Amino acid sequence: MNEALPDVPEVRVVGLPQLTSGFDLVDRLDLPMHLKVHGPLEPMGGEQLASLAERINLRGRGGAGFPFHKKLRSVAESAIKRGVRPVVVVNGSEDEPACRKDTVLINRAPHLILDGALLCAEAMGARTLVVGVTRESTQRSMEKALAERGLSNGRRSALRARVQRNPVRMVTGAAASLIRSIDGGPAIPPGRKISASKSGVGGAPTLLSNAETFAQLAIAARIGPERYCNTGLYDEPGTVMLTVSGAVARPMVIEVPTGVPLRYVLQLAGAPPVPQGVLTGGYHGKWIDAATVNEAIVSRNSLDAVGGSLGAGAILPISQETCPLGESLRVAQWLAEESAGQCGPCYLGLPAAARGMEDILNGGGPAALEALKQVAKNVKRRGACSHPDGSAMFLESTVKAFTDDLAAHVLGNGCGRPVHGVLPLFEGGRAPTGIPGGGQSEENGPSRQKIFVDWTLCRGHGLCADILPEVFQLGADGFPTVAQAPVPRYAEAKAMRAVRRCPALALRIEEEGPQAKAPTRNLPVLSQGRGRRALGR
Repeated sequence: MNEALPDVPEVRVVGLPQLTSGFDLVDRLDLPMHLKVHGPLEPMGGEQLASLAERINLRGRGGAGFPFHKKLRSVAESAIKRGVRPVVVVNGSEDEPACRKDTVLINRAPHLILDGALLCAEAMGARTLVVGVTRESTQRSMEKALAERGLSNGRRSALRARVQRNPVRMVTGAAASLIRSIDGGPAIPPGRKISASKSGVGGAPTLLSNAETFAQLAIAARIGPERYCNTGLYDEPGTVMLTVSGAVARPMVIEVPTGVPLRYVLQLAGAPPVPQGVLTGGYHGKWIDAATVNEAIVSRNSLDAVGGSLGAGAILPISQETCPLGESLRVAQWLAEESAGQCGPCYLGLPAAARGMEDILNGGGPAALEALKQVAKNVKRRGACSHPDGSAMFLESTVKAFTDDLAAHVLGNGCGRPVHGVLPLFEGGRAPTGIPGGGQSEENGPSRQKIFVDWTLCRGHGLCADILPEVFQLGADGFPTVAQAPVPRYAEAKAMRAVRRCPALALRIEEEGPQAKAPTRNLPVLSQGRGRRALGR
């Protein structure tokens, strides 16, 4: 089994380092060392900064790839039009098990990120800077960097700067989730989509971009667009930070110029000479096969052209000795668990898609394949964030990339290969949760309860499936398809409601673990004075 990646894996560079300059000297560049390596940085005007970003074709490095100069101009125009000061937010929330490039930058070169963010803040007249993180190591490094610059969140500060720590969850990295948590809410997407450039933190126009994006801007501001464009491709100049893991001898973060062949990057990490497939862009990305790997180069346009995705910069090969559908099933199950639990197409659709993939592996035949395709199609563009869209893209790519293996499972008795678990996942497989805004929630842990169906009492009313769809689905006969199941931590309140409201009193909950309470109660223990009212509901 592939172990979880450390926060700061091995770091390599192809060609001359830019973002990783000085990494060969120290583990972390504090402010004095940062200035020795990179030199001072002069402030720039807003239009000058936007023109620089446009000339180097700087796009967001968090996955979406939105042109940075358009975002910068949009925020500035909104702020001027409304007569308010904008806010600058650095998104360092790297919550995917296969991504570490932003974590490496924050831990080892935090001042390069702050350079870019402060350039933007000064150019636009912002008085608030927030850096969003999800790991203890990145929180420590960035708070130390702010202190080294004399920046604080004090009311009298010319620029109020602070770090916002959220739980490590896939959905907390969404821009809307981060903004919501900064405003004191839960770190989950709101129900409606609003452009942060128009109304972000505190309702103010907000420039929010990925940590690497700000670091790239700082490099370009120092060396100028001409020198910056001398590295990499003419239409996508500069370098790219990649995280390479999966079936490799040496998982690593690597800085490479755009235009480097993808197969060379895989060779550096010790990938199989002929991988069965390579997942590009991470778990919201796309698979490409071995033949396509030889055609691909490291660039957004090239990977898009061959059916891949640069995405968040994660590259994951798998070998010929493992079942690609089985590997993808593990990821699909994790993606389902990472739902915020608030949008039906996400918290119902993604588990259904994972079950569809499992049905294919278990011999469900063509019907299981068609069911999976239909579910993946139905979840797209129907959630509060991009999580269901990215997950559906991953599933559709899996079906498209491994046609031979798929045929073996759908039309035969399977491919006969084991699942080695080479794609890294967080340990413990946590359940989806409505996450509070400031720190690790108790709801993120493993399940503490099991819910049971007493078949001697169940009459198939179906109310349990309506109240607790994360656990219960109804079969063709109208009865629940499971007799017992663990209850996700975030759904414990709903499970109690299902037990209370079952017309036949056919459900019960039992506590699990060393401190489990006495089992076999048809109703949860209620505080004194509330029992009668609850029973009467």
